[in-house]
Amino acid sequence: MPMSSRPLPRSVRDLTGYELLLSVAELGSIGQAAGSHGMSQPAASARLRQLEADVGTALLERRARGTRLTTAGELVASWAQATVEAASDLAAGIAALRADRHGHVRIAASLTVAEYLLPRWLIALRASDPETVVALDSGNSAEVATSVLAGTADIGFVESPEVASGLSAREVARDELALVVAPSHPWASRRREPRAEELAATSLVSRERGSGTRWALERALREHAGLETAEPLLEVSSTTAIKAAVTGGIGPAVLSARAVSTELAAGTLVRLGVTELDLTRSLRAVWPEGTPLRGPARDLLAIALRGE
Repeated sequence: MPMSSRPLPRSVRDLTGYELLLSVAELGSIGQAAGSHGMSQPAASARLRQLEADVGTALLERRARGTRLTTAGELVASWAQATVEAASDLAAGIAALRADRHGHVRIAASLTVAEYLLPRWLIALRASDPETVVALDSGNSAEVATSVLAGTADIGFVESPEVASGLSAREVARDELALVVAPSHPWASRRREPRAEELAATSLVSRERGSGTRWALERALREHAGLETAEPLLEVSSTTAIKAAVTGGIGPAVLSARAVSTELAAGTLVRLGVTELDLTRSLRAVWPEGTPLRGPARDLLAIALRGE
């Protein structure tokens, strides 16, 4: 659709007079037209006189018992009708756009993303639009997918190697899993790294089933040599609890490297490599398939993709 760069003539820059003219045509009175627009009668009369001056001809025939449009007034009113309706549609669209941007965003995020990536993304979102209200729910990747599919979250962030059917996905970061043990664990002092077969056969301190971290480890071992993992030594639902258990000497664990950086620097945990096993994974944003992201959810995805 071609767009004009020419400035509008003065006679059509302000539509208030045309709105009043249409109301006079409908109601038959300047006073009633003024009331329908929340104006005083003198203010409405002044607007209509200005409109007549801009157009260059009389548009109204004022009578003791009401006001009616002249022939020129009826012609101008017929032209103005579509323009006033278009302006009303434009105002409604702008209001919807504002509501779209300055609204709520419901986020569901897996623990790794919620604890180590999302906080800085939300700071950037807040900086770009301080009026956005955020509701955040964290859980495992399976729970996040369920929330997004059920419509209780506008956007989700998962760390599982597969994306549930019915969801669109976009990679927002790469993550590396780390095998960690307490300094007192036998693996910490030996010279060789554990092999994938040894890791698979060892009971670990682990997240619950449905966790993206557990799912990623199981898939990596399966793809490496068809290995199945042993039953967990201890199953807990938080990264903090896993780190405490490993530090206490209960057993090894595989966690996001982001989650153990502080403990590794402090020496309370030891990181070990695993021979010939790729433990990198994708962290993804997910949303309902066929439904484009809008407003703050779209802005949040853009921030995540920029790595802010």
